[in-house]
Amino acid sequence: MAGYLTTHVLDTARGCPAEGLKIALYRVSGNSHRKLVEMETNADGRTDSPILPEKTFKTGIYELIFFAGDYLRASGQAVEDPLFLDQIPIRFGMSDPEAHYHVPLLLSPFGYSTYRGS
Repeated sequence: MAGYLTTHVLDTARGCPAEGLKIALYRVSGNSHRKLVEMETNADGRTDSPILPEKTFKTGIYELIFFAGDYLRASGQAVEDPLFLDQIPIRFGMSDPEAHYHVPLLLSPFGYSTYRGS
């Protein structure tokens, strides 16, 4: 079985999944970034398919960009300009070619956290 990558965004301020949040995935090599895909979260706060499916999975360094500012504005949570959080980059490595990597984002207007999920 080949590895794959998923993500999940939860709006901790509102206590619900973050629907309609745009996410971009980049492959990182040195100082270069190559965009692989851009997706949007569904009603469950997840993408409809793995953000990096088995057929295109490769180990290496990646970066997810979460467009939190757009989501916060659309959900009425943008309380200042400029926003404290706008785009949230998370750079991480994937070393196991057969693993399921899951990178969740717990989001509020003034903070976030992430971890390697399952």
